Amino acid sequence: MRGLARHPGRVRAVSGCEGDGAAGPARRALHARPHGGAVRGSHTGRPIMALLDLLGRRWALRLIWELREGPLSFRELQDRCDGMSSSVLNQRLRELRGAGVAERAPGGYQLSDEGEKLLAGLAPLQAWSERWASRARGR
Repeated sequence: MRGLARHPGRVRAVSGCEGDGAAGPARRALHARPHGGAVRGSHTGRPIMALLDLLGRRWALRLIWELREGPLSFRELQDRCDGMSSSVLNQRLRELRGAGVAERAPGGYQLSDEGEKLLAGLAPLQAWSERWASRARGR
């Protein structure tokens, strides 16, 4: 079992291994908070590491992308994400809502104001990926 040790200004995980068991996703969601807690792959507690942990979870970026044009229902999100399981979709939406990236909207879910800012912050990555793909096609 994994516990938490408190230190001034941060929380770090102690003893045990990070697993993907039943408690694994919930435990990782706790650690993804930008308050200085340890996250998967980093014990520094830096906010950027917490963000990369959150965005690196399966389907997280896809959900942000699908919500870019406005609210979608749970079913619409599931369909747009190639029929991802409802349990995974629920977990990712819970994590994105917990991080303040997404929120409930009439008829479903939408990006929050912070989620919109995050999406705008990803625009340089989109531009870089287009240049990268263009270079790869030119080889």
